Amino acid sequence: MARRSSSGRGRRGGHDPAAGNRTAKLGGIVHRLVAEGIESIDDDRLALVSITGVDVDRDLYRAVVWFTSLNDDHAPEIAEAFEEHGGKLRHLVATQSKLRRAPILEFQPDLALRSAGRIEDILRASPVTQTAAQEDHGEEE
Repeated sequence: MARRSSSGRGRRGGHDPAAGNRTAKLGGIVHRLVAEGIESIDDDRLALVSITGVDVDRDLYRAVVWFTSLNDDHAPEIAEAFEEHGGKLRHLVATQSKLRRAPILEFQPDLALRSAGRIEDILRASPVTQTAAQEDHGEEE
């Protein structure tokens, strides 16, 4: 007798299309609540910090909260502040979201924005880019 192929759905290791929706929805909720929460914390290290994104794992157990600051030199102090206030922020997420179990929050600096800025600076300074811009400008006139 031939084996039945699994449909790829359900709880037995198959792909659950609703899982992506749950993680995205929870990521949005955590993003909003943590951003609001850091505004209420009286800590100068978190004064110029923005939450840039939240990645929630599939089992909703852990959430990586990505942050950036206007002053990139203070990333270690900001990480230390998040370490100190992480429990308070997780409690806020738990009470405001009405989840049975709030995800563990892990705070990481968002290096992508910083890298994008560096790449733009390099491209602006590149002689090839400047030459191409001058040629484009000359053709438009």
